[in-house]
Amino acid sequence: MRKSLLLLSSVLAGSLMLAGCSSEKDAASGDKTYTIGVTQIVEHPSLDAAYEGFKKALAENGYKEGDNVKFDVQNAQNDQSNSQSIAKKLVGDKVDLIFANSTPSALHVLNETKEIPIVFTSVTDPVGAGLVESFEKPGENITGTTDTNPDAIPQTVGFMVDEAGAETIGVIYNSGEQNSEVQVKQVNEIAKEKGAEVVEVSISTSAEVKQAAESLVGRVDAIYIPKDNTVVSALESVISVANDKDIPLFVGELDSLKRGGVAASGFNYEDLGYQTGLMAVKILNGEKKPSEINVETPESAVLTFNKAAAEEQGLEIKDEWADLVEFLE
Repeated sequence: MRKSLLLLSSVLAGSLMLAGCSSEKDAASGDKTYTIGVTQIVEHPSLDAAYEGFKKALAENGYKEGDNVKFDVQNAQNDQSNSQSIAKKLVGDKVDLIFANSTPSALHVLNETKEIPIVFTSVTDPVGAGLVESFEKPGENITGTTDTNPDAIPQTVGFMVDEAGAETIGVIYNSGEQNSEVQVKQVNEIAKEKGAEVVEVSISTSAEVKQAAESLVGRVDAIYIPKDNTVVSALESVISVANDKDIPLFVGELDSLKRGGVAASGFNYEDLGYQTGLMAVKILNGEKKPSEINVETPESAVLTFNKAAAEEQGLEIKDEWADLVEFLE
């Protein structure tokens, strides 16, 4: 009887060991299905491109949608209350990881959880926004990428004043977006150094963007649109005014440049999303915790010029600019 019990115990122990090995093997081989929550503040090309890059990075590293990954994609349509509700939902559903695409999206999910891993992107000032203590010391469950290169705004504003001859620069932004406040402050500082004046127009919804642009007619030599989610989502309204009234329109990122801006110093948001996706891969693989991954910045910014938009908006293109910019193809 005693031998039988010993034999049974041995068999059970062996079975448990095999079961444990099997579970580890299943997880490593991708048999587990991961649910990744995606929260995005609004639809516009840059944010959409960042999400595509994020998915691409995961797929190329073994986390494929429809195979071992399910994406729960939520868009707040630029409504802060919706963004808060989305955060509550994703945390309540106990997703495995959250991809927060914008500053408000990241803030809302961080307010809801200190346990679920969060990776953010399209965030201008993660420290100032309170998302992380520093780039080298992200939060316990959060890290990500910033869409700010320190050279970007100085390059663009410098070109507006020194090359395009702008003495007054109009800026349209949503004062409720912390990332926009940071950018507008920098625009003012650089313009002041160069002896130019900035005329600010603050809006709160995308419906106000066209009226804001029209209010700048006759008051400014050029317009600058920062990486502001509210304004960029209604950028065509500004482009229409710029084209009709011959006001050169400078923008904060390359996707807006392609839509009709004259020049932008920037990078590819799909690449930034891909960079963020590689962070998520390390977390899902169990290689690192968010707190062990530094916040990253995009590659060096390049000033890119849209000849067609410049001609449409009455800006004379100088031959010497070929040495200062890359022309949009």
